[in-house]
Amino acid sequence: MSWVEKNESMRDALRALNKANRNIPAGFGAMSKAAMEGDLLDGKTKEFVALAIAIGVRCDPCVGFHVEALMKQGGTREELAEMLAMCVQMGGGPVLMYAGKALECWDEYAALQD
Repeated sequence: MSWVEKNESMRDALRALNKANRNIPAGFGAMSKAAMEGDLLDGKTKEFVALAIAIGVRCDPCVGFHVEALMKQGGTREELAEMLAMCVQMGGGPVLMYAGKALECWDEYAALQD
């Protein structure tokens, strides 16, 4: 399954969760919005942090969503590669595998923009 398909499948699952219990997604959405507020770190930096954590905890859906968001915030493949090096340095072999996934996801979305 492609990263685009994975992201859409996860969005479908989250829509179903929203129908089952609106409080959970609404509460998380409010927290996410609050986390993006503030003016000391820009949105791109915040997405790099979120993606680094997603890679560190090995969350495929989080990797997909935050790569997509990072692209929208103006991140570049070169910046991503540099951030991935830090992730691997901090997390070792398991994070190396997820760093590869994040770059694969980036390349898939970038190809759609060409």
